[in-house]
Amino acid sequence: MAAASNRPLSPHLQIWRWGPAMFVSILHRVTGDGMAFVGLGVLLYWLGSLAGGPESYAAFLAHAGTWYGKVVLIGLTFAFFSHMLSGLRHFVLDIGAGYELKTNAFWSVVAPVVAVVLTVAVWTLVLVR
Repeated sequence: MAAASNRPLSPHLQIWRWGPAMFVSILHRVTGDGMAFVGLGVLLYWLGSLAGGPESYAAFLAHAGTWYGKVVLIGLTFAFFSHMLSGLRHFVLDIGAGYELKTNAFWSVVAPVVAVVLTVAVWTLVLVR
């Protein structure tokens, strides 16, 4: 079987110009993976500490209350909101709306900004109480 030498090459990242839609698409994948791996680890640790009794739950709360525990929990909160808003954006695209360049770019910028605002709002409520 002879290979055709005149076949077109697939475009690669060097050809495409970076834009907000590309950034949000990559962020959507990263936040989904982050919630799957990190979120699953935190969930299993939390459930295990609940099943282990008061001492193990106190150890979980001690880790969750440290600076690194708060960074992980805030990161998971941002990942949740970012993934949710990006998923809603993709849902709108799937029904055939929002493909105009300006509209697509606008919602690609709005999704992570609103995710940051929602994350700050949630953690302001959590830390103020």
